[in-house]
Amino acid sequence: MSEVSLDWENLGFGYIKTDFRYIAHWKDGKWDGGKLTTDNVLHISEGSTALHYGQQCFEGLKAYRCKDGSINLFRPDENAKRMQRSCQRLLMPEVPVEMFVDACKQVVKTNEKFVGPYGSGATLYLRPFLIGVGDNVGVHAAPEYIFSIFCCPVGAYFKGGMKPTNFIISEYDRAAPQGTGAAKVGGNYAASLLPGKEAKARNFGDCIYLDPKTHTKIEEVGSANFFGITKDNQFVTPLSPSILPSITKYSLLYLAEQRLGLKAIEGDVYIDKLDEFVEAGACGTAAVITPIGGIQNGDDFHVFYSETEVGPVTQKLYAELTGIQFGDVAAPEGWIVKV
Repeated sequence: MSEVSLDWENLGFGYIKTDFRYIAHWKDGKWDGGKLTTDNVLHISEGSTALHYGQQCFEGLKAYRCKDGSINLFRPDENAKRMQRSCQRLLMPEVPVEMFVDACKQVVKTNEKFVGPYGSGATLYLRPFLIGVGDNVGVHAAPEYIFSIFCCPVGAYFKGGMKPTNFIISEYDRAAPQGTGAAKVGGNYAASLLPGKEAKARNFGDCIYLDPKTHTKIEEVGSANFFGITKDNQFVTPLSPSILPSITKYSLLYLAEQRLGLKAIEGDVYIDKLDEFVEAGACGTAAVITPIGGIQNGDDFHVFYSETEVGPVTQKLYAELTGIQFGDVAAPEGWIVKV
């Protein structure tokens, strides 16, 4: 395995072409065997439903280098199941869990030199996606589909350590109450670009979306899930049918209760009751946890633990989860898949 000349300590979160990616085609009611390819360009029909009607979905997960040199995947079966639910919502053929996980393993194995060294903070980010393709022009499900996984080495999300970030409440809605909010589809992210740009122009990390029906409850923080720690040691995260079910969030719910002894709750998080929380954060695959310093809501700015320091419970959750991912902390059964 040849070496890769990368500044592992200072990698950002951007596209870097790696050697191999996996691709499989669905046609005539079934998936083909799938294969690895060096070609990073897709060749698809101009009539593809992914281009015109947004019939596509994707996932995001990481491969982690352990101290002993081995490589961990973190709960890839959960990504596979979530992609299946997205497929159900968009009338696309499901990728079997076994096929999904095996494809992830193939991509990591053949691109092993791009998995950052243990201790560098760098990981290998995997992007599985499924798109509707084939000659088509009417509004209906595609005649053919492509499932593919590519990967990129990415750096530690936090430069100079984990630091709190401030957010602002958006006037835009992320998703409709009975829409595609719970599916990981591209349209949700395209719709978030303008609100995110406006938030960053005002020097906030991103915007926070409220529930589209009443605009009284927190739903998502940019493209991540919200959590808060109450004064009486409860880990609370919003419950809504229009929230993307984050694998990181459900992992934290488990760890908060089973490892830290907190009471874990999925429920309503009212924007006018933020003073119930002593700490808050956003969680997802990229950052794992982004501590929330404060939230701007109209003229009101609410600070949680601190705008400069990370709260103790948030710090413990981060250490526990990343410890599991990098193999330094014992994982709950089934959470780690060795490559």
